Amino acid sequence: MAASQTSLLVIEGDDTTREDIVNYLNNQGYQTFQSANIVDGLALYHQYHPHVIVCDIKASNNENDHLLSQITDLVHETALIVISSTNEVHEIVEALRVGATDYLIKPIVDMDILGYAVSRSLDFFKLGYQNELYRRELEQKNIELKNNLAVLEHDQMAGRQVQFKMLPTSPLQMGDYQFSHRIFASLYLSGDFVEYFTVGKDHSVFFIADVSGHGASSAFVTVLLKNLFARKRSDYTHKGDEAILSPLTMLRLANDMVFDTGIGKHLTMCVGALHLVSGELRYSNAGHLPQPILTAGGNSQFLPGEGMPVGLFEQPEFNEEVIALPQEFVLSLFSDGILEIIAKDGLRAQEAFLLERLQTAQLTVEALAESLDLQQVIEFPDDIAALLISKGYH
Repeated sequence: MAASQTSLLVIEGDDTTREDIVNYLNNQGYQTFQSANIVDGLALYHQYHPHVIVCDIKASNNENDHLLSQITDLVHETALIVISSTNEVHEIVEALRVGATDYLIKPIVDMDILGYAVSRSLDFFKLGYQNELYRRELEQKNIELKNNLAVLEHDQMAGRQVQFKMLPTSPLQMGDYQFSHRIFASLYLSGDFVEYFTVGKDHSVFFIADVSGHGASSAFVTVLLKNLFARKRSDYTHKGDEAILSPLTMLRLANDMVFDTGIGKHLTMCVGALHLVSGELRYSNAGHLPQPILTAGGNSQFLPGEGMPVGLFEQPEFNEEVIALPQEFVLSLFSDGILEIIAKDGLRAQEAFLLERLQTAQLTVEALAESLDLQQVIEFPDDIAALLISKGYH
């Protein structure tokens, strides 16, 4: 800040001392205002708003009109240099307590000492001014952040509604088989997804997917998956392309699609194609845990089959299994978030807990949630998707 752009207010009751100070400051290029008492001095302050106040600690109209008691509220915005004819400790401490940037003893023999004090005070003023600007900018940024978070939350909620509208009807009857699902989301947008639909007259295709991470990018992958399966279903109807009936082929197509996006996402998946007449189930598991659980005849077991995750490698290995489903059964599929809420040590203990709880067939998602104590969870550490396929139970 140039001297010509800087203004100072001098409040000094002694005319000679005030004149010496003002002359010196004017010679240094500063603009000065002066007063012999606190009342006139404060009036000048409110009129001109100087950058620095140089004042005598005793400048007052009467003994009870003490300068520091009236100027305290101003020093938060203006640098204050106190001058006094006494060097008593308690007055120095009081001056510094209210915010004085310097304290000089009269008479000021070397006016350059005052010059140095003014220079230091201006540095203090500039620092305070910059801090105030920073504080205001920070407050504005906080307001903008809160507004942006509100917009983001609104967008997340809107995205969640859109995502949930993409999910199939639950429950849904396909021939003798009933499909139902539920997603327990830890965030507004879920990386878990389920899908099931008929293909032609005799088949049903389903999948459960668990995309790495959460939020918009993970939800975007679920949109890609739904679009892929819808497109291949259309190809079956209009072109006779049977890729949709091959879980192995669909996993390979899904891997190419996700890998080529380059967004750094991968997922685990279990894809199945069910013949609604014969009960033959073809399925492929792409690194998905826990594996599907088949409950029949009072017994529950994990279906065999394993493979690499989707989208992590350019050419992963997948396998396809074929089994004949019994006349009465429940097939339960979960995303791995279910394992995180089971308070057991290790994967084997968690899987054993699941098998034990599912010995009795759970025919609805609500009954399943109650059996696994999901209703008691206040906040899910990860998304949980559950898909049930059943036949023969009433």
